[in-house]
Amino acid sequence: MSTNTAEAGEGESVRAVQRAVAILKAFTSERPRLTVVELQRLTGISRPTLYRLLQTLISSGLVQASGEPQRFGLGPAVMSLAHVWTSEIDVAAIARPVLERLRDVTGETAALFILRGDKRLCILEMPSRQVLNITRGVGETEHISRGASGKAILAHVMEDDAMAQSIWRSLPAEVNRAKLTADLQRCREEGMAISLGEVFRGAVAIAAPFFGAGQQVAGSVGLFGPEARIDPAQARHFGQLAIEAANEITVALGGVPPALKAR
Repeated sequence: MSTNTAEAGEGESVRAVQRAVAILKAFTSERPRLTVVELQRLTGISRPTLYRLLQTLISSGLVQASGEPQRFGLGPAVMSLAHVWTSEIDVAAIARPVLERLRDVTGETAALFILRGDKRLCILEMPSRQVLNITRGVGETEHISRGASGKAILAHVMEDDAMAQSIWRSLPAEVNRAKLTADLQRCREEGMAISLGEVFRGAVAIAAPFFGAGQQVAGSVGLFGPEARIDPAQARHFGQLAIEAANEITVALGGVPPALKAR
């Protein structure tokens, strides 16, 4: 085989890979299922080539087909790859500079929480530099129904998920379920949770959720300070800053912030 022939073959292989990637990237959270016509319009690939590439992607599990007329979507192999990628991500390392900026801008303690069973777990904390401050401590846990940092997560756990059902069964007896339901609805609408004295008397807590690559809620960004220093208007301002920080972490994890998903 001549050098020119070999190079031509390699060039065709590279183009095939580029086209296959273009097909995979055509699927988004806004358009998870696409017809051949839609894929052709989005990728510019000719129909015969598109069909050949789709069959290869289907056989590898990266794409799946269903329905009549036939529509295509990402296959289970994509989730397997996403799991490998996300398992290598150190969430705390990604969030550290974000939380440091949040702490410095607000002057209050910033912390990162993740879901563990029916509890939220603090995995990173940047304590306020002020003499009077509120801290939780890395490793501190609390039932997810108590406090802003837990509610910000719980508000986005899918209602039909087995995890959600387990959490609701484990609610402490003193929890007012009607009030909790209202708090979670408000959190979904506003993108933040604010609580006063639910875990520490005299403490104001503000939190916003962040999401992973699979669009599931992954945890929350929290801010804590004394009621004497954070009035309601300040709390809402801090809430917007927490949302921005949580969105930054979401993007770094390969997720899509709620405001962008709604567009």
